[in-house]
Amino acid sequence: MDPVFRRRAELGVKLAFLTLAMTVLTMLALLIWRARSYEPIGETVAQPIPFSHKHHVGDDGVDCRYCHTTVEKSAFAGMPSSAICLSCHSQLYTDQALLAPLHESSKKGLPIAWRRVHQLPDFVYFNHSAHVNHGVACVECHGRLDQMPLTWRSAPLQMQWCLACHANPTPHLRPPQKVFEMPPDALENSDVQAVARLLQRLPDQRRMTDCSTCHR
Repeated sequence: MDPVFRRRAELGVKLAFLTLAMTVLTMLALLIWRARSYEPIGETVAQPIPFSHKHHVGDDGVDCRYCHTTVEKSAFAGMPSSAICLSCHSQLYTDQALLAPLHESSKKGLPIAWRRVHQLPDFVYFNHSAHVNHGVACVECHGRLDQMPLTWRSAPLQMQWCLACHANPTPHLRPPQKVFEMPPDALENSDVQAVARLLQRLPDQRRMTDCSTCHR
């Protein structure tokens, strides 16, 4: 009696299972590598120019939107160009060695090679404008940048952390005029009313916690 699978067919099945197993193992390895490639919480990220948010935001009061120009209108907040930096540093501290990469960037017409501190996987969609325009303050995700001489990640940015906010956004919302404050002042009566209006503009909780909201 002939076997159910002839030798070639049997070999094909084995190769298919082997390919599937290797694909799964490769994906797991990539996920583990990607997770370990993130900077640990609380550890500073080396930058081409050691930019101090503490000095610029905390001491000098520079507004987030001055450097991150598209945070209110785009998914990407934007990184400061050499032209933005030189709007001050063409006059201030021009001979500082630390600013040599800035002048080199301007001279060559190349962007400054800033490193991302808050890095999300490619399969996660995040829109800065959607968050800040709905009252989510910068401090909620980025922490007290006004106290960071060098920038580090202060929040886990994991799915459950994001879902906790999406499921109960009220404690994380501020009136539009307080979104960029460090830290936001305590809510007043008028602020509570403004937050209530923001909540009315949000999608329902089912949509807020649906997979397709962040995985598109």
